[in-house]
Amino acid sequence: MLHADLAQPLRGIDLDVDLEVGAGACLAIAGPSGAGKTTILRAIAGLVRAQRAIVTCGGETWADTTRGRWVAAEDRRCALVFQDYALFPHLSAWRNVAYGLRGPGRRERAISALERFAAGHVADARPRELSGGERQRVALARALAIEPRALLLDEPLAALDARTRADATRELSDVLRAAEAPAIVVTHDFAEASVLADEIAVLDAGRVVQHGTAAELAGSPASSFVAGFTGASVLPGVASRRADGLTEVTLAGGARVVSVDDLTGSVAAVVRPWDISLAGADAHDDVSAQNRLRATVTAVTPLGTRARVALALPEPLAADVTAEACERLGLRPGAITLATWKATTTRLVPH
Repeated sequence: MLHADLAQPLRGIDLDVDLEVGAGACLAIAGPSGAGKTTILRAIAGLVRAQRAIVTCGGETWADTTRGRWVAAEDRRCALVFQDYALFPHLSAWRNVAYGLRGPGRRERAISALERFAAGHVADARPRELSGGERQRVALARALAIEPRALLLDEPLAALDARTRADATRELSDVLRAAEAPAIVVTHDFAEASVLADEIAVLDAGRVVQHGTAAELAGSPASSFVAGFTGASVLPGVASRRADGLTEVTLAGGARVVSVDDLTGSVAAVVRPWDISLAGADAHDDVSAQNRLRATVTAVTPLGTRARVALALPEPLAADVTAEACERLGLRPGAITLATWKATTTRLVPH
């Protein structure tokens, strides 16, 4: 088990977190730039001396500022994969992997690690000769070759193109599931976090604002930031209770939506793309949907048999519809459509 209780002043914020990851489990840390995500990894790895640091892993204490204990980074056997992979440009792939190995048979052990990631064929190539996916495989092979007590990955897929990234996400998920070490992955992508991690900690301004499974975060976001991170549309406004028991939210521009949630004042109405239906601009077919707003289509992104339709209210809104419905309704940039959804699927969070 990996436990990290950290506090460190950063630019404009004070990082203060307490995180725990079980053996063989993976925790994703997500949040905006500057929230402290990379600092957490560097403090756990021993590359940053945090103002308060109590870090334990597998029964060993790596840092305890209350007792003056500090184990050097090279003695922690903690693997950190950087966003740019940080491969040594003058060394071949196998020598990069062998860098942290000790004892005889370093080349054989390094190549074996590369073969584990289907990268044995690039053993003698240097980083500049490798594709983004191959560099990622070499970096992961180097990290796991030392049989780390903990595995830390700082946006390990960010340097890959969209097509390679999808395949790499699945492969990395298999690696993390097979590893016995606790792992922490920093990411900006909710879909990526939901595939890789058992739980997600959302960091904002140096604090964990929500911690849970991907389903828990998507189903009950604790803030507008968490809602946006999970892919929901976030519509800020002012809420007040109505006589019929519903809460009405007045959005910027005067549009109104209703929710069954009981929250008033400055709020954000949260609605997920798959809860929104689209119809002709003057349709009146779904009378059960209390929320009915005319919107302008700003973009249409095909997603297999479905499509993600971006809308403007003027607030941004997104809806997932079938490709057939998209064609039938003539949904294209500039078209006017009627977006409908129910009060029961509209969550309200503080904003």
